[in-house]
Amino acid sequence: MFLLNSDRDYFGGRRFTGGNNVENKVIVVTGANTGIGKETAKELAKRKAKVYMLCRDMTRCEKAREEIVLESRNKYVYCRECDLASQKSIREFVKKFKEEEKRLDILINNAGVMNCPEWKTKEGIEMQLGVNHMGHFLLTNLLLDLLKNTAPSRIINVSSIAHRWGQINMEDLNSEKKYVPRTAYSQSKLANILFTNELAKRLKGTGVTVNSLHPGLVDTEMGRHMSFTNSYLSKIILGPIVWAFIRTPVQGAQTTLYAALDPSLDNVTGKYFS
Repeated sequence: MFLLNSDRDYFGGRRFTGGNNVENKVIVVTGANTGIGKETAKELAKRKAKVYMLCRDMTRCEKAREEIVLESRNKYVYCRECDLASQKSIREFVKKFKEEEKRLDILINNAGVMNCPEWKTKEGIEMQLGVNHMGHFLLTNLLLDLLKNTAPSRIINVSSIAHRWGQINMEDLNSEKKYVPRTAYSQSKLANILFTNELAKRLKGTGVTVNSLHPGLVDTEMGRHMSFTNSYLSKIILGPIVWAFIRTPVQGAQTTLYAALDPSLDNVTGKYFS
């Protein structure tokens, strides 16, 4: 087990320790009550940022917020309801947020769903495309005025290496003719990359940068719909081997923190980090 722990530490990569000063800056993190989002929010809170945790489950969000506040000793951490599977919920959040804040320094689009059953958003969009891309697309565009007014500011889109296997299926964008979970997921992650690249072009000269990233293979709730995680036999036989190469949520958050905070990226936009 010591060997496996050492391997996991090695393959997990080093911690991000640098970064710009974010004290009192306003940062929004989607999907912040668990996994990478929670660890990202926690680290930003430790750096004295004003952090808004966007989640659809307020009970779980509040539990995570209390933990973050106690550990960071930063009281400026807030839970806000925002269900990315509902465009109404997104619009309601933005309206309330703009009544509270007149600035937004960093937007981290982290929330996501992976390999889920054939679910639909409130608007009837295939769930993975709807949450991973469409929801964040709407949220980002509704917050662009604040980001521009606060420039220099940053937008971070958490994608996945799965984008490499993705195709934008214009003949069946909503996966209604044929639904294959991993194919729909890959499409949504490719959409993240394409959105990032196009938005970077459109925001040129505004002081707002936008980059995407792959956080690595991370042990989070994102994998709850995958056959491997639900197979007892797979866990027994392959679990100990695979475990050494899976990053912890803390390790998985490091690429996000780098993209959001590193001063060397102040003028870098339209890039993909892994």
